[in-house]
Amino acid sequence: MHKAIVLLSGGLDSAVTAAIAVSKEGAQNVAFLHVNYGQRTEARELRSFNELSDHYGVEKRLVADISYLKEIGGSALTDESIDVPAHGGTDAVPVTYVPFRNAHLLSIAVSWAEVLGATEVYIGAVEEDSSGYPDCREGFFNAFTSVVSLGTKPGSGISIKTPLIHMRKSEIVKKGLALAAPLRLTWSCYKDSELACGVCDSCALRLRGFGEAGEADPIPYAAHGAS
Repeated sequence: MHKAIVLLSGGLDSAVTAAIAVSKEGAQNVAFLHVNYGQRTEARELRSFNELSDHYGVEKRLVADISYLKEIGGSALTDESIDVPAHGGTDAVPVTYVPFRNAHLLSIAVSWAEVLGATEVYIGAVEEDSSGYPDCREGFFNAFTSVVSLGTKPGSGISIKTPLIHMRKSEIVKKGLALAAPLRLTWSCYKDSELACGVCDSCALRLRGFGEAGEADPIPYAAHGAS
């Protein structure tokens, strides 16, 4: 019986979420789900997913493909004609937002949860110290939980778990280290797959988190982005 499904992109937040789920449920009771959606660093993220899955000894894993999100476009992560911007303060939803992506990811996870008999779906969403994506807000996940209750068979009892939702990146780093999560295996860069660019929103938030935590980020960065 698999008690929980973890959406594991291979990034910092999802890896720490996976560490939390494994510490709570045990690796034998957890299934890992990865979704390819046509993102720029798809192959690199998949590599991290597989390495993290191997590290935890999680045998039940699924890689789903929803590359139609690339065809839909509208995001710098899936449309290479839209430049990935450097991190900068703005109140607008950034162009790296993939329209309604988390609803697609959660729908796959809930479908799988029904089949496996799992009652928890973990997702490493962060609201308070993030890029400001609308589908990373706590209200969204609360509403989605209601949809799950209405749209699954009676007695499924599936809930959405967002253990990082109110944490700062520095707190996420510290939590990961406390759980001995292999952060060296994670990948967060929106743009590149060999050396992290260090300047996109995801890299900047990650680097700031490690800096505020007083820890060195173990992944390689391009020279200009390492400071």
